[in-house]
Amino acid sequence: MALLKFRIYWEEDDATYRDILIRHQQTFEDLHFSILKAYEFDTKHQATFYRSNDQWQKGREISFEQYDKAYKAPPLLMKETTLGSEVKVPDQKFIYEYDFVKGWSFLIALIQVIKEEGADTEYPVIVRKEGIGPSQYGTKDMVTARLTEVEEKYDLNAGDEGYGEEGEDEEGASEEEEGFEEDQSDTF
Repeated sequence: MALLKFRIYWEEDDATYRDILIRHQQTFEDLHFSILKAYEFDTKHQATFYRSNDQWQKGREISFEQYDKAYKAPPLLMKETTLGSEVKVPDQKFIYEYDFVKGWSFLIALIQVIKEEGADTEYPVIVRKEGIGPSQYGTKDMVTARLTEVEEKYDLNAGDEGYGEEGEDEEGASEEEEGFEEDQSDTF
């Protein structure tokens, strides 16, 4: 059974990507949920794939469901469409859009076809993560989870020793500023 290895780039930063290994007979719905898991997004919003070419132009739509919008042709449905049926060339590309209000967009490229699957591996599987992915609902999650280690490493907690009032007198002026004021009065 063939495995497809897709690289899913965040459209705004091509250095941020996830590689997912998935069976060719699995559906676009399986890939959809794998992408959300790989980028730590929830599953609450609308989503669609588009078959694409090398210039990242949108082709045939493969949608989670048929949404209330105008279609050039009725979309294929993710849960009914296998990945292998839509891979037409060895370097097939897709565009994945999630949460139409926020407009999350990901570029997907088939980077490898593997003939043999690993025993005891449940597919799809995330095999590589590069870069810090976007935070779905702003920076709160990123600040608390991903940057905590930076605070700890560099001891950036406010009020700790080494920050604040060193070199300042009661009025908040530093010794250098006081010396500057004295020098100015002598010159006039």
